Amino acid sequence: MPSDEYSYRVLKLLSQNPHLSQRDLAKELGISLGKVNYCLKALIEVGLVKAKNFKNSRNKQAYAYLLTPQGIEEKTKITVRFLNSKLAEFQALKSEIETLRKEVGSHVDTVSE
Repeated sequence: MPSDEYSYRVLKLLSQNPHLSQRDLAKELGISLGKVNYCLKALIEVGLVKAKNFKNSRNKQAYAYLLTPQGIEEKTKITVRFLNSKLAEFQALKSEIETLRKEVGSHVDTVSE
């Protein structure tokens, strides 16, 4: 299973536009096509995403990646976990910044935020 960050980002993009190609997903996420393929396969395998082929499409490789009901529910859980991890990172950064400001002391009046 991909990390919460990749799962969150893939599920979010697909919920907004299920017709995105793997190439489009890779471009949006800034990751390789192979990594997108891995993520999608894993999400399909655990039942969070369903790939639907367009039979009437001129492009026989065209798929819609639809979130399943389980995928919609899991997207919410993943979003909460991802948010909590980002908040923890934010708090750690705030603490580190405060420590650095104390170390610098009066040498620097203010640092742009």
